Amino acid sequence: MAITKTDFMRGMQCPKMLWLDKHKPGLKVIPPEIQARLDAGNDFGDLAMGMFGPYEEMTVYLPGTTIPDKAAMLKRTQDHLAAGTPVICEAAFSNYNNYCAVDILRKTESGYDFYEVKNAPEVYPQFVKDTGFQYYIMARCGINIGKIFIVIHGPDENNPFVPVEVTMQAKSYYKWINDHIWDLNRMQKQAEEVDTEPGEQCSTPYECWYYGYCHGRKE
Repeated sequence: MAITKTDFMRGMQCPKMLWLDKHKPGLKVIPPEIQARLDAGNDFGDLAMGMFGPYEEMTVYLPGTTIPDKAAMLKRTQDHLAAGTPVICEAAFSNYNNYCAVDILRKTESGYDFYEVKNAPEVYPQFVKDTGFQYYIMARCGINIGKIFIVIHGPDENNPFVPVEVTMQAKSYYKWINDHIWDLNRMQKQAEEVDTEPGEQCSTPYECWYYGYCHGRKE
C-alpha cells in the first residue's frame, strides 16, 4: 500500500480523508453533481489525448474490472519509452511503489515534456501541486522532464485545449513532496483511525466525501 497522485493530494488536504479511503471507503458519499463533474473531466481528458495527433495509450485493466492493472501499465510504458514512441498517454511510473499515470507524455530532443489535463477554466494551485507529484515520481525514475504544462479548456470548440506552462512552479514542489510522501505512507497503514478535527480542510480545495461522517452523521 503506497501513495498515488490522488492519495497524496487527498492526504495533504486531510490525513483522515486518506486513512478513510484505505480503511473505510464504504463511508464515502459522492454527490451526483460531483460525480457528473468527475465524469466530464474524464471525457475531456480522453479528448485531449489526441491534441498532438497519433498517440499510444497505456491503460490496462485487471480482467473483468475497471481497476487499472498497474503492473501491466508500468511494463507497457517501459516498452514504449524504449521504442521512442512520440506521444504516450496514461504513462505509468512507480518509485518505491509510489505511483502516477501521466495524462500526456511527449518526446522531445532531450527527454520529455508532460501535460496534465484539467477540465477547468483556469489553473488552480492544487493543479500545480498535482503536476509536482508526477514530476517527483518521474524524476526519481530517471526520466528527463523538460517542460510541464497544465491543459485547461479553451474558449470554444475551435480552441478546446489551452496548455499553460507551470514548469518552474511544479518542479519547486519536489522537496515538499519528499518531505510528506513517506509520512503519508506510514499514516495510511496505521490501524487506528486518524484523529483530525473538522475544519477548513473539509471543503478546501474540494469538499470531502466523508463530510457527513466527520461532522457527526455516522449512521
